[in-house]
Amino acid sequence: MDMTFNKNEDAHRLTWAELLQRRDRVALGGGKKRQEKLRRQGKLPARERLDRLFDGGKWLELGTFAGWEMYAEYGGAPAGGVIVGLGKIAGRTAIAVANDPTVKAGAWFPITAKKNLRAQEIAMENRIPIIYLVDSAGVFLPMQDEVFPDKEHFGRIFRNNAVMSSEGILQIAAVMGSCVAGGAYLPVMSDESLIVDKTGSIFLAGPYLVKAAIGEEVDKETLGGATTQTAVSGVIDAKVADDEECLERIRTLMGQVGAAETAGFDRTQPAPPKHSPEEIAGILPADGSRPYDMMEVIRRLVDNSEFTPYKPDYGKTIICGYARIDGWAVGIVANQRLIVKNARGEMQVGGVIYSDSADKAARFIMVCNQKKIPLVFLQDVTGFMVGSKSEHGGIIKDGAKMVNAVANSVVPKFTVIVGNSFGAGNYAMCGKAYDPRLIVAWPSARIAVMGGAQAAQTLLQIRVSALEKQGKKIDEAEKEKLLYEITSRYEAQTSPYYAAARLWVDEIILPTETRQWISKGIEIANHAPIKKRFNVGVIQT
Repeated sequence: MDMTFNKNEDAHRLTWAELLQRRDRVALGGGKKRQEKLRRQGKLPARERLDRLFDGGKWLELGTFAGWEMYAEYGGAPAGGVIVGLGKIAGRTAIAVANDPTVKAGAWFPITAKKNLRAQEIAMENRIPIIYLVDSAGVFLPMQDEVFPDKEHFGRIFRNNAVMSSEGILQIAAVMGSCVAGGAYLPVMSDESLIVDKTGSIFLAGPYLVKAAIGEEVDKETLGGATTQTAVSGVIDAKVADDEECLERIRTLMGQVGAAETAGFDRTQPAPPKHSPEEIAGILPADGSRPYDMMEVIRRLVDNSEFTPYKPDYGKTIICGYARIDGWAVGIVANQRLIVKNARGEMQVGGVIYSDSADKAARFIMVCNQKKIPLVFLQDVTGFMVGSKSEHGGIIKDGAKMVNAVANSVVPKFTVIVGNSFGAGNYAMCGKAYDPRLIVAWPSARIAVMGGAQAAQTLLQIRVSALEKQGKKIDEAEKEKLLYEITSRYEAQTSPYYAAARLWVDEIILPTETRQWISKGIEIANHAPIKKRFNVGVIQT
């Protein structure tokens, strides 16, 4: 290993360690004191509920950093106040959503609704069961205008309940704490529902609101406790004694579910890469603007480090080819960061999509759809090539071909943001807007409409021009100060944590976890047979 490798490794190991530390911090939810208060009430913290629910306590967490550094004026909302897990329950693949009552009593912030909707979207796209562990005080009232009325707000949850039920996607709900107001519809609209005695309660309006509305005085247990809602109203199917019995009952119910129809994606015996994924830390440059060979990354992600390239001598700034990840057959589309020569001997800058690369990628995506092979996109892209030569060569047309193929792909797509994800390159390489089944980012990821240096200079020119129009004279020192402020703010917004906080990505992961995420993603996608034929529609040729 050379000195550059060691320097890269040192820099990335620090960001990897920071990721693990931040995960631990988020896992505390509202803090240890609130978790201990739950235990005194006979309740388990949200993550422990999921540990008991999933086989062997093994599950992947989605949206760990939802709400990261948001809502500071309200004390924050770690993980958005709701935990989402993906794994096996009694041998059946499922997704589970658990309110965290240590975060504002499980109240719903805007990001909470977005995270719940993302969990339901995953269940619907992949036709896997979804489990709701309900323990929530309802909408966070100071932000009700951002949670309640719009299409992708709180009410969409119940619309999705109805749609999933009609499509035969299993939903099981357990009332393990408060379940109030509009949230009370969720358990009732699920296929099966449970409630924990003494700690679970469900009603449209709690005792205080009932008294204010109609003057009736009634205690919580009589109004909507476990006995009331199972023996009197019949709203809930079954009463259980405690959290442990509740979670075991869900496991029993899941164990009785019949086998799902599969999409038939090909899988053979998994094999680890011959080159260690740990070495990715030294391969990726510490400076995201520097070139490196993406093939070296691919060799550390795929089984036996074996890769079959597609059109290797054409469109060299995008790598396309076939491989296996944890036994699953995949088609890989990856940005190449080396400076390369095209067929005409012209130099092409790495990380930029040229016309020939876009054409190759579009054709490869079509072939993978024809062969029913899931697609994996490895993003480190600065955008499409610009300039008169590219425009005269039809870069917009060729870029549109690639975007069209990505948008209309019917095989499942999975996106890993390795480094840069800028501009229309984000779209063409299957950014969030193009419906990847899962999209994850490494700590080295940067997501923005353009690179920080270019954006900062552009924003500086706009700011200086505006100030000069107001009659203010800006000297070089003031320009430098403005540039520093603009750059700092812009760089913060390109961070993967900024993206994860807003659920632009499902999770920030270590590069060494990538194989596990892609494998789990294809496993869940295999539950949804492909019913639609691939059709790219109108393309300029």
